[in-house]
Amino acid sequence: MEALGAIGDFRMHQILVYADSLSWGIIPDTRERFDFNQRWPGVMELELSESDKPVRVIEDCLNGRRTVWDDPFKPGRNGLIGLEQRIEINSPLSLVVVFLGTNDFQSMHHRNAWESAQGVGAIITAIRRARIEPVMPIPEILIVAPPKIQKAKGAIAPKFEGAELKAVGLNEAIRRVADDENCHFFDAGTVTKTSRIDGVHLDKDQHRVLGKAIAEFVRSILPEC
Repeated sequence: MEALGAIGDFRMHQILVYADSLSWGIIPDTRERFDFNQRWPGVMELELSESDKPVRVIEDCLNGRRTVWDDPFKPGRNGLIGLEQRIEINSPLSLVVVFLGTNDFQSMHHRNAWESAQGVGAIITAIRRARIEPVMPIPEILIVAPPKIQKAKGAIAPKFEGAELKAVGLNEAIRRVADDENCHFFDAGTVTKTSRIDGVHLDKDQHRVLGKAIAEFVRSILPEC
């Protein structure tokens, strides 16, 4: 049996995407979901799997997930709850991609960009203290800042009323936390805006653009891909 050691010793890279509805792939202004090969984690897997090193993307994406706060109407949306166990369950992991923050600005929360970024920092700490088996590596962490929230439209407008104002500066606040915590950082807003339909999520073409861009970035983290 092949011993477990450095990332390059594994037969397959496993990448955990820990995120919310932007990555779950909700079709804007519906309760439906894009197919796996249409949502950005699936696009990323397909792009990376073209290399000689096989890649498996594990999607842990929950609609409404916050960084560290509870949803008063739906249980289980606090991103810290159970995170360490998810890292254990899916180990060995080469990389964890954290793509959170948007839901911290729902109308029932009075948060600012700095507070949301601190929530991302708490997520990073939880990932690194997970009680994984000693022969398995502590995974690399890629923090993805969501694209700038626009004024919400359609069915979700009341839920995200004022979010575009509260979230000002979020990408830079998250970048600072990623730098301080020695994590990789990617700003999704540099390659795509949010949905033209609802102003918060991602349209199908935006998923494709983002998946390809993050796949290219991941290749620089995991050079065997």
